[in-house]
Amino acid sequence: MILEPIPDYLKKNLDILFVGFNPSIRSSETGFHYANPTNRFWKILHEAGLTPRKFKAEENATLLGLGYGLTNIVPRPTKDAAAITKEEYYMGAKMLKEKIEKYKPKIACFVGKGVYLQYSGKRAAPWGLQEDPIVAGTIDFVAPSSSGLVRIKMEDIAVIYRELHELLLKA
Repeated sequence: MILEPIPDYLKKNLDILFVGFNPSIRSSETGFHYANPTNRFWKILHEAGLTPRKFKAEENATLLGLGYGLTNIVPRPTKDAAAITKEEYYMGAKMLKEKIEKYKPKIACFVGKGVYLQYSGKRAAPWGLQEDPIVAGTIDFVAPSSSGLVRIKMEDIAVIYRELHELLLKA
């Protein structure tokens, strides 16, 4: 079986561009971002006040209407992020920077600290707002991965994403 990348959802001047690692097998099979039933992305957005209700993965395109976009640092679907190569991360970071420069979102939210570290080339980063954005004019925000494998309590993840919501209200 050949796994296909899934489409980005991008437009100019988004409020938030959510950046994941790469599509899961389930996302590749369905064509929808964060489609794995164990992924908590859609629940997190709602609990953090970023969406008026809990959306389903098959509604991912409707986020554009809320001012949110979706992309990944690496387009190739894999079972997990451990299967992504250094070369893929290098090329993905370069392409992601070009997307951010082109589409100029107010905030780039990295859904996973590892996504941001691969993108920025930094060795460490705190949760939340990053002091030095990689692309001028776009705020970098690091949030926990929404994967069901993440061992951070849901309530704690929602608190960090609420910071993103507060930041958006000020932006």
